[in-house]
Amino acid sequence: MEYSNSSIRRQNCLLDQTNAIHLLNHGEYGVLSIQTLEGGAYGVPLNYVWDGDSSIFIHCAPVGRKLAAIKACPEVSFCIVGVVQIIPGEFTTNYESIILQCKAVLQLSLEEKMKAMGLMVGKYSPEYKDTGMAYAEKALSRMEVIRLDIKHWSGKCKK
Repeated sequence: MEYSNSSIRRQNCLLDQTNAIHLLNHGEYGVLSIQTLEGGAYGVPLNYVWDGDSSIFIHCAPVGRKLAAIKACPEVSFCIVGVVQIIPGEFTTNYESIILQCKAVLQLSLEEKMKAMGLMVGKYSPEYKDTGMAYAEKALSRMEVIRLDIKHWSGKCKK
């Protein structure tokens, strides 16, 4: 998982790796961008969780447009936007964001799916861990868990 800002045009707007990792770990949601079977683009906002290493996990229904597109082209992009503050009088916006280029992996083992759901419950509902895990175990047959292996990523900010 390579963090590099070398391809960012505005080199005065770089998000350092420490802050990028914080955003990756604590961001509320991200937008998954994929290529559709029809040849167009499709972006969908999703909850996610980072494994602390080189992958993030998302979940969805076990069939649908997103999965069909990923099966055809597993190369995807995931964008996470953190703090945003519009400054009207200065005609600008303060922001922070990261873009991750990933390879989507489907058909995870039951063990890896439950680990991912444990991370998800821990991130979004830590005070309901036991209830959340019981719910996830019952719902697992009605969901797909997707691992996005991060190949490279970059970050921008303006503060």
